Amino acid sequence: MALSPNLRGALFITVSMAGFNINDALTKSVSASMNMGQIMLVRGVFATLLLVLLATWMGAFAAPGKLMRGSVLLRVICEVGATVTFLMALLNLPIANVSAVLQALPLTVTVGAAFVFSEPVGWRRWSAITAGLLGVLIIVRPGFEGFSAWSLSALACVGFCTVRDLATRRIPHETPTVLVSAVTSVAVTVCGAALVPAFGGWSPLGAANIVFLLAAAVALVVGYQFIITAMRVGDISFMAPFRYTALVWALALGYLVFGDVPDGPMLVGAAVVVASGLYALYREQVVGRKKPIAGSTGPGMAPEGT
Repeated sequence: MALSPNLRGALFITVSMAGFNINDALTKSVSASMNMGQIMLVRGVFATLLLVLLATWMGAFAAPGKLMRGSVLLRVICEVGATVTFLMALLNLPIANVSAVLQALPLTVTVGAAFVFSEPVGWRRWSAITAGLLGVLIIVRPGFEGFSAWSLSALACVGFCTVRDLATRRIPHETPTVLVSAVTSVAVTVCGAALVPAFGGWSPLGAANIVFLLAAAVALVVGYQFIITAMRVGDISFMAPFRYTALVWALALGYLVFGDVPDGPMLVGAAVVVASGLYALYREQVVGRKKPIAGSTGPGMAPEGT
């Protein structure tokens, strides 16, 4: 049985969160030997090359003019802004506090989708989003001592990410996803190059670091591709709770890669996050059964080929 656009979007969001978190774990493993600007640059070069090869293989460069869209430009600008503001906050605040602020994103994109695209958001979807946020807060347990004026930078990151995702929804379907990913990767790479001097300059690259950053680039490409595709397929408000799976992936990778053993509250919070997603899936199935076949399918069901 074919999945509905919303279920496909939820799957894509979950995969993208896995990709981004694998990238984060690999990035963390090399962060002791080079600064974040250099990591962004080297990883970005690898990611851009991979995306260019993928776009060439798929024939996406046959119509580069499809990138000449205001929505694509707005998305790229917001991606760069989100990267810069995230790093500014991360360098000056405890990571738990930054993470806590960023968990407002599912709520902000849902509000944005409701106002900009007039997406119907019932109380059940709001409940799933709110429950997921509570689960994340149980995991993160932020303290007020870490919040300062730099929290505004984290809030700015949330704003950039919100506009980025809404702009992604505006990108026409005929614009290949891989081209959007490629131009995004180029912009972030250039941003990384600009930040290298500010973060302490260039450090020698070892063979192990190159391998790790190449693997991180592959994970980043997966994250880019699936997050963009998700935003173009399902209802943003339905997919919002599945962004919280990022914390579940982070817990799993922390245990498997770095030996960080989750405590009781972390496991409880992860269970709440998973439960919010399962409830959203259950509601989608219930609503899907009530719709006629023509109402649960459409152009979004067809493979994009991008």
